[in-house]
Amino acid sequence: MRIGMMTDAYKPYVSGVTSYVDTNKRALEALGHEVYVFTFGDLEHPDDDPRVIRSPGMPLSDTGFYLSLRHSTETQRIIQTMDIIHVHHPFMSGRLAHIYSRKRNIPVLFTNHTRYDLYAQTRLPLMPAEVSMSMLQAYMPTFCDNMDLVISPSRGMEKILRQYGVACHIEVVPNGADLQPFLSAQPLSREEFGFNKEDILVVYMGRIAPEKNLEFLLQAFAGVSRAVPNTKLLIVGGGQKEHEEGIKDFANEIGLDDCVKFTGAVAYAKLPSYLSMCDIFATASVTEVHPFSVIEGMATGLPILGIDSPGISDSISDGETGLLSADDLASYTAKLTTLCLNKDLQKKMGAAAQQASRQFSIENTTTIMLGHYNRLVSNTKPVKPSIEERLRSVLKEFLV
Repeated sequence: MRIGMMTDAYKPYVSGVTSYVDTNKRALEALGHEVYVFTFGDLEHPDDDPRVIRSPGMPLSDTGFYLSLRHSTETQRIIQTMDIIHVHHPFMSGRLAHIYSRKRNIPVLFTNHTRYDLYAQTRLPLMPAEVSMSMLQAYMPTFCDNMDLVISPSRGMEKILRQYGVACHIEVVPNGADLQPFLSAQPLSREEFGFNKEDILVVYMGRIAPEKNLEFLLQAFAGVSRAVPNTKLLIVGGGQKEHEEGIKDFANEIGLDDCVKFTGAVAYAKLPSYLSMCDIFATASVTEVHPFSVIEGMATGLPILGIDSPGISDSISDGETGLLSADDLASYTAKLTTLCLNKDLQKKMGAAAQQASRQFSIENTTTIMLGHYNRLVSNTKPVKPSIEERLRSVLKEFLV
């Protein structure tokens, strides 16, 4: 099967979406399928894979995203040879997938990976929440109706899509992760980072971005560190330079310069070892849909602390694989303190978390997704190019 993944951003940009597309691509190819990724920008990026096809785009600051109204003519031709198209962003890629596929009657499915309502609030704080929600309610229902299938990675995100006004059928399929490196991770030496064996090491892993709520996490940790002096915080990941520097400055302002370590961006292959030397995984994000970093922390055997919200509460069983807090600083600080003070609870929840993570393995989720691909392809009769179109294509290649 020829499968086209269409996404607004791809490597070297780091996000849960790019990680999933890359992991899912490799899993499908291991089963013998041809998988293409169609994206924008970074034309000079050295892709080792000839099936990653980029079209020109205008960079949107240093966000990792590029603005474009179309794919190149040659890319459009390749897209129209796919058996199925899987869209991972609803705006640029989603709109173009619908246009390109319609002519050939190629089935298109869409996975909604992002809380666009909360994303807009953090990225565009001057825009009233009612305005961003109204825009989503105007766009998403029609867009989803034009898809052959809509996928939500979690039940919580399915409910959010319904709030957007999406009325069509939605299948829930978790985004799979390659868990093996995390299940068998070997820890780094704590001494390399200035920590010792007696320290209680809390880790946040992910992008440093406004929607990740890191100021909240740092404020909570400041309270914990006063009650439990040997508690340390490791923040693994990078982000836009301005925001990353702002978060570091904030940590210093609230007196955490001696107990918080920022690693900056880390190569993905090294992440399991970073997680493995820690005791607790903490996130304060409420914008998650299906949090890869949380699942990877679970697979490493860490108990998770998160805020009760869609995506997070779909991944964590409160009191079993971790703790869920209200979206309240006092509640979050108290629950993190509880975890830090109870080593037995850490071990018990960490073991349960590692076992629970296996349901999110890429092998399981790819099997489910392939079932949807096969059904959509078998129920759709593709339209072959007309003689005129084929002649035009031959002439174009001859002239070039």
